[in-house]
Amino acid sequence: MGRHQPAVLGGLFIGVLSSLPVVNVVNMCCCLWVVAGGVLVVYLQQQNRPEPVETGDAVIGGLLAGLIGAIIYSAVSFALASVMGPALQQQIQQQLEANPDVPPELRDFMNRLFTGPNMALLMFVITIPVYAVFAMLGSLLGLAFFRKKTPPAQA
Repeated sequence: MGRHQPAVLGGLFIGVLSSLPVVNVVNMCCCLWVVAGGVLVVYLQQQNRPEPVETGDAVIGGLLAGLIGAIIYSAVSFALASVMGPALQQQIQQQLEANPDVPPELRDFMNRLFTGPNMALLMFVITIPVYAVFAMLGSLLGLAFFRKKTPPAQA
């Protein structure tokens, strides 16, 4: 297995499970699929080494997995937004119009923000750092579970 293959596999795990319509509900609870992807990275890294995984390698692997997962999730979200975007935009517009306390400037801003490409860009900007951090935390958790113990020095 290559040096970055565990991160790629962890990123695929994160991106695919975060994108599936019913399965992605688990991500609402503390980004569970993202943390699990970080744990998977360390598990795969440790399987390929006789020595313990270094903390730096685990952190970088988790960050890469989070970035890859965020890119996959954002691409799928963009595709879904192009299909479901008009219905979502209409629903948001109805909610804004139903509330008379919303100023017209805010209503216009929200309508522009929640158009297909803008919504996808917003999701991308938010998802990348969140997924990277939570996957990194998952990789640190994976170190606690899967790191091999260092053998005592032979005298």
